[in-house]
Amino acid sequence: MNNTCPTVIPGQPLSPWQKAGLSLVARLQGGRDIVLAIDVTPSVNPNEEGKLHLHQIVEDSLRAGDLVYIVPFASTVQSKPITPEGAIGFEGKKEDVKKVLQASPLKSDPNLKNADIQQAELFVYQNLAQLNYCRLRENVPIRSQSVVWITDAPVLTEPGIESKTWIETPENSPFRQANSQESQLRWRWIKRLEPNKREREIPTVQNQVYKLIVVDISPTVPEICTPVPGNKEICQVTPYLIRQLWLPTLFVLIGFFFGAIALKKCFSLRKKWKLVVKFDNEQYEPKTCYLRNNQKIPIGEEGANAIDCPGSETRGYLERKGERLYLKPTQIEPIYYRGEEVKKKFPYLGLRLGSIAHTEEIGISSSLSMLQNSHTKGVNYDFY
Repeated sequence: MNNTCPTVIPGQPLSPWQKAGLSLVARLQGGRDIVLAIDVTPSVNPNEEGKLHLHQIVEDSLRAGDLVYIVPFASTVQSKPITPEGAIGFEGKKEDVKKVLQASPLKSDPNLKNADIQQAELFVYQNLAQLNYCRLRENVPIRSQSVVWITDAPVLTEPGIESKTWIETPENSPFRQANSQESQLRWRWIKRLEPNKREREIPTVQNQVYKLIVVDISPTVPEICTPVPGNKEICQVTPYLIRQLWLPTLFVLIGFFFGAIALKKCFSLRKKWKLVVKFDNEQYEPKTCYLRNNQKIPIGEEGANAIDCPGSETRGYLERKGERLYLKPTQIEPIYYRGEEVKKKFPYLGLRLGSIAHTEEIGISSSLSMLQNSHTKGVNYDFY
């Protein structure tokens, strides 16, 4: 992470569409920030049940691309600031599971006491916000974030923690005072990050109880807007979203465009065409035929969906392929088109029907001659 990234502040609330955009950016990125915040005071000494739950979290819930941070704490936080460089990269391998579990301090330190839980919360939440803020500054995707607390202390409590709420907070801790700068900053981050908490009680080896608490934080960054000369205001989140989402949005629009074309073509191919055959000889009534995709109408047969002509042989077919109509001779008896014998399949009139396929009736203007033999007068058909 860039060392020049300024220290983040809680900033202004985000609009619903900004929250949705940031969530989409994180979803496209895939990886998450996962903090294992572990209370190492003697009152928390995970037994086999606690170790099993932690093993389950690491092995079954972490996924490739996650960054894992280990944060031990007691009266002070026993960790350096959270940075990607200090994270354990998780790629889903057994070696990664082993590495995370080995780095997790699951034995309490008898020399430590008085867990300052609110100090640990401020450290974790502010550092997580700093991670995503620096990603915004560097124009890289932000991440969803979660904190797994292993402690017997309450989390997400109101500022100014009292002894009846949590007795272990050190007497000189600024978090005992509701109006202290540290207490107010912690509370602002909690309000700003909108964490979602779930917890489970686990007995300790001393038959006491501690909690495994999972706090999920939706992908977010502080919105920091600054007035500038020219009666304008500069903000950060909206330009960041535009830079991150313009290309995926373009792909989605292109997908919708081609999807609409494909859908239109699909409906067009499923539509049944109506062909009306008009004979030059007025003693014959016009013949109506229907044609679906990949179907053909015989020329020289009798029937409701056939074109009759002199002789007993089928001379050819009008065949529909997609949005084209083809004349296909059988070569049993000759068939003529515009005075020339048709010897192979060809697009009838060279006409594409896609532009009129949505109508109920398809008209084709031309003349088709079918001769029974060289001594028989041709019978002309007009398709209109």
